[in-house]
Amino acid sequence: MMKKKLWGGRFSKTTDPLVERYTSSIRTDHRLARYDVQGSIAHAAMLGRCRIIKPSESRAIVRGLTRILRAIDAGRWKVDPKAEDIHSQIQQWLERLIGPAARKLHTARSRNDQVALDLRLYCRDAVTYVGAAIRDVQRALVALGQANRTVVIPGYTHLQQAQPVLLAHHLLAYVEMLDRDAQRLQDALRRIDVLSLGACALAGTSLPIDRAYVARLLKFPKVAANSMDAVSDRDFAVELVAALAGLAVHLSRLAEDLILWNSSEFGWLVLDDAHATGSSLMPQKKNPDVLELIRGQAGLLIGQLTALLTVMKGLPLSYNRDLQWDKYHVFGAVDASLQGLEVLSLLLRDARIDARRARALVDNDLLCATDLAEYLVEQGVAFADAHAAVGQAVAHALRSGKSLRALSLAEWRRCSSKFGTGVVKLLDPRRSVARKRSAGSTNPAQVERALRRWRAALR
Repeated sequence: MMKKKLWGGRFSKTTDPLVERYTSSIRTDHRLARYDVQGSIAHAAMLGRCRIIKPSESRAIVRGLTRILRAIDAGRWKVDPKAEDIHSQIQQWLERLIGPAARKLHTARSRNDQVALDLRLYCRDAVTYVGAAIRDVQRALVALGQANRTVVIPGYTHLQQAQPVLLAHHLLAYVEMLDRDAQRLQDALRRIDVLSLGACALAGTSLPIDRAYVARLLKFPKVAANSMDAVSDRDFAVELVAALAGLAVHLSRLAEDLILWNSSEFGWLVLDDAHATGSSLMPQKKNPDVLELIRGQAGLLIGQLTALLTVMKGLPLSYNRDLQWDKYHVFGAVDASLQGLEVLSLLLRDARIDARRARALVDNDLLCATDLAEYLVEQGVAFADAHAAVGQAVAHALRSGKSLRALSLAEWRRCSSKFGTGVVKLLDPRRSVARKRSAGSTNPAQVERALRRWRAALR
């Protein structure tokens, strides 16, 4: 057992089984297997190129690792629960395949810089996968908005009906949010895409390695400038998880809107039966459990970020075993993000909008009160005075038990002499959205342009 340890030469006793189980990371870091092999192939190629080991040994190591990589990709690899970590298991596998030459693979390398490389390679792929999943949700939102581009709904502030908006405009707000999430991931990639290998344990090596060559093989545009920082830096992981926590908050907000819209009180969003669940007691129930789980999942992602930051906050330079926990939090955040995005895009693709229900809810002339104030501004009234005049009209209508549409011209003019005979025409939600002129507004022509722009961008 001792000879299988990468570090066993200094020790006279075997590791206590309890310590072995507690310190083993194989149950978590086995997911880094293909990345570990990719990094080792590049490292072995460099060792041979620099004549640190014989070129024939380098080629034998690369051939053996390539066989291992094919086995991993084909699903023929199984985790050895007795292995200390993924690096040890692959090293032992390689030794069985090619013999003593495998023992030269660890030349000019520590597990410290090796695991930092593996995690960076994983995070780089995670940015790609999560970015693609974000685009799927964006496409589903744009498609739902396009299919219902004439539907007007109440817009809300303080969860109180505020002004009419196009449903598509509301959905596009989330497309914009998700775009910022995708941008943050891409920005994080700049810090992820740095080669740590070659830093060794913390001080570098006296052997004539070529880090730039390894960086080219692994497509890293940059090499870490400080060996101590290279092995202890997890800022890139924190930044990735922070971006995913922000994404989770946006998905939670979207889920909350969809839950509200699906409720009996709103009722303009209808979920497909295949994407809802029922009650074990109440036969009539159709529950938006998927959306509730997405909403609750934000707490998990925020927790992963907090936990990772807490792991990092007190660590002296350079490497410390506390960093074994980093992968637990990174993997959890990436998994949760991908699962939530995947199920949300499915739900959105099959959701249906009840336009008749939306029309019924938007048929509230109080929603157009701001249009009345802006109408008075167009007649030369100062906005503060216009606001007060419309407020008086609203208060009068509520006291009288009338709708604004039911007020006579005389009643309007008691609030402001500037109200004319066409004032009632302004109490139309479709006219309200059409009257909007400002850039980025809910104006139908602007929303149509935004839909076209996003359809093109998301092809």
